[in-house]
Amino acid sequence: MSQKNPIEMLFDLSFSEFVTTRVIKVLFIIGVVFAALGTLAVIVGGFSAGMGRGLVILILSPLLFLLYVLMARIWCEMVIVIFRIAENTSRMVGQKQVDSAPRAEEPGAV
Repeated sequence: MSQKNPIEMLFDLSFSEFVTTRVIKVLFIIGVVFAALGTLAVIVGGFSAGMGRGLVILILSPLLFLLYVLMARIWCEMVIVIFRIAENTSRMVGQKQVDSAPRAEEPGAV
């Protein structure tokens, strides 16, 4: 397969190559950034509700951040698994077509 330009891949109407498997790392990084921003928002909200609540949330915020990142990671892995299933299925279909192609009879076969 020839490597296509990312813009070509984006507008490839045949969907012969997947863009998602190439951009999943960027999507995960965006997920981590959103996890950090979400955690900061929860901390700010906690302190705006009161000093005691803010301190409790500040202490629990690393756990919250890790949970957000874990959810982003699981989502990315599920997307990749779906695309790998599709790739492997198409390989299996191609292999089955090659295996079921008519063969020339061997000499001496009855």
